[in-house]
Amino acid sequence: MTTPPDWLALNLANWNERVPIHLNAPRLHYRLDALKNGSQQLDPIAADILGPVDGLRVLHLQCHFGQDTLTIAQHGAEATGLDFSPPAIAAANALAAELNLTGRARFVQTNVYDAETAIKQPASFDRVFVSWGALCWLPDIAAWARIVASFLKPNGYLALADAHPIIYVFDNVNATPDGMPGWYAPYLARQPLQEDRPEDYADPTARLNNSRTVEFLHPISDVITALINAGLRIDRFHEHDSIVWQAFAQLQKRGPSEHVWPDKPWLPLSFSLRATRL
Repeated sequence: MTTPPDWLALNLANWNERVPIHLNAPRLHYRLDALKNGSQQLDPIAADILGPVDGLRVLHLQCHFGQDTLTIAQHGAEATGLDFSPPAIAAANALAAELNLTGRARFVQTNVYDAETAIKQPASFDRVFVSWGALCWLPDIAAWARIVASFLKPNGYLALADAHPIIYVFDNVNATPDGMPGWYAPYLARQPLQEDRPEDYADPTARLNNSRTVEFLHPISDVITALINAGLRIDRFHEHDSIVWQAFAQLQKRGPSEHVWPDKPWLPLSFSLRATRL
């Protein structure tokens, strides 16, 4: 895979700009009211793969402005959130202070690939949590897996819930007349996907100035192999017929957080796995 040299700068500018949009449009996606009144729950897929966290140390990689990190802290964990965006980490710290969670949740601003240098706590976490729209921003999945493994205690595990990479083969822009998604990228090409899309998923009225991004399609086999090569054992793996956002225009809502294909399942929309450090 040939990674564009400006991939990190482009993606960082894009996510920096998204932070105030996401904070100011919570009813459309993030629903901060539940977090602030203490009733926030992780979505069912993420909650199931993460499991109970009370009394555990949890590292949440690519935490954005910390909503799920703070939810995990509210459920009894000592939680550390990491993200590369300075405004996201500033917002996370402000929310932690507002919710009186600064003693239970802390946030670190750094790129995932520099996490070991920034946190300096090897083999000290019971869980590493990664969820929803995370892996597609990382060019080197093998390095990511090694970093995950380095933070886990023996018998600690990675809990991963994310979009199924098969959905990156399709998109809404080239949708067919009957509403089915059109073709976008070959699944096994392993090439960066360079986009210029000003729309924001959390607020359809917003328009991004920093609209260029670079994403990376990692086949499921690459993710699993990287984790095994990093010394982790795959204990659970599931493909799901739902996803937590409106990935395609024709998906229908099922329950409070699920979006599914109309009529019947077609292709998996998300996956989850648990991988344990031996």
